[in-house]
Amino acid sequence: MVSQEQRRRQLAREKFLRQQQRRTQARRKSRVRNSVIASVLGVVVIGSVALYTTGVLKNDDKKTNASAEVTPSAPPTSKAPDPCAKPAAGSVKKQSWKKEPAMTIDTSAKYTLTLATTCGDIDVALKASAAPHTVNSFDFLAGKGYFDHTKCHRLTTRDIYVLQCGDPQGTGMGGPGYTLPDENLKDKSLKNSTYPAGTVAMANTGQKHTGGSQFFLVYKDSPLPPKYAPFGTIGTAGMKVLNKIAAAGESTGNGDGAPNATVVINKATVGKS
Repeated sequence: MVSQEQRRRQLAREKFLRQQQRRTQARRKSRVRNSVIASVLGVVVIGSVALYTTGVLKNDDKKTNASAEVTPSAPPTSKAPDPCAKPAAGSVKKQSWKKEPAMTIDTSAKYTLTLATTCGDIDVALKASAAPHTVNSFDFLAGKGYFDHTKCHRLTTRDIYVLQCGDPQGTGMGGPGYTLPDENLKDKSLKNSTYPAGTVAMANTGQKHTGGSQFFLVYKDSPLPPKYAPFGTIGTAGMKVLNKIAAAGESTGNGDGAPNATVVINKATVGKS
């Protein structure tokens, strides 16, 4: 027969286990809610931690990468037809630099990033005055042909809604060799920890000042903490292209994987007006 003292101890253990389970569930929900566009994009490993996305947009080279914490798995869906054309002839350049390029842009001028993709052109109005280091880096990299012929390697379709690009490796692990400071994190568009549709922002490792070349384009309002430097806004025509890509879905059926559409940046250019 169980004594009163034994029963008391058993109930105490059960109460402790329930508390631990609740705390674990709360931490898991918090991670899923607060982590963002990081990549690998199916699954990204940063250090020894593997994150499978529902929220984080992160860069994953040694200093600048992209990763993401995961959304709950969803049943596989049938693959939609590829809405995009074949990539232009050419190959990705293997380029790396030891430090951030010198500042050459005019922060008082207006700049536009044009991504000529296999799915259509995406024009982005850049925020040179609010994110000068980021815009200057894109001007430099685009001028070197760094983004040309690169794949947009990640599409998320649950909880956060972004297309991630900018990795020459196409794995979520690549970067230019240098990192950028976080900028414009108090942009007035980032209300209630939400990145609105049309935002273009930098991916990072989840640590401060680890942006590189990977970036994400938001096609639907996405709940993300203000940790990813917003540096541009997509125009109306570009949003139609982005929504076409999103409508084709991603490869895993779980809400985070390679886009079913063949999204390749044939040419990236930055223009000043």
